[in-house]
Amino acid sequence: MKRIFSFLDSVGSVGALVAALACPACFPIFAALSAALGFGVFRPIEGIVFYIFQAFALLTLIGLTISCIRHRRLVPVLLGLVSVGLLAYAFYYSYSLIAVYLGLFGLVVATICNRLMVRSKRVILESVIKCPACGHSQTQTMPTNACVFFYDCPGCKKRLKPKEGDCCVFCSYGSVPCPPIQVGLQCCS
Repeated sequence: MKRIFSFLDSVGSVGALVAALACPACFPIFAALSAALGFGVFRPIEGIVFYIFQAFALLTLIGLTISCIRHRRLVPVLLGLVSVGLLAYAFYYSYSLIAVYLGLFGLVVATICNRLMVRSKRVILESVIKCPACGHSQTQTMPTNACVFFYDCPGCKKRLKPKEGDCCVFCSYGSVPCPPIQVGLQCCS
């Protein structure tokens, strides 16, 4: 599930671009390119594609918001909000081709910015594991080349296992998730 969340913004941006290519009446700059790529076949359902474009724009914003919550990077989600705001203004208030293009390309830039910021983030290797049974906390160094599936609490001797949906004990009980999750990759499980 976490892997799906990490790619929502990319899927949304790519989908918005493809929908924009399939809707040349809304995006005349793409008319020649969409015709060359064979997107003219979508001309009869252009009204539906218009709504699909909006759904992908919202999907991008949801992905950027989830990424902001997970990685504490505010710039991409703010750029995404402004971009979706521009699109909403253009589609529902006063149509402006400039606002449409700025909104579309703003979403693409926000997605690229998000990817670069998440990938370049410094990985933290120290995590404080807190036992849910006794409350004992201890700082541990996380390995970068292996997952830790079990951890024996020094306080109560209980063996901790990852919670369902988590890849390791650091993601379940640590103050910092494991290194692969920190950079947006899939962990060992």
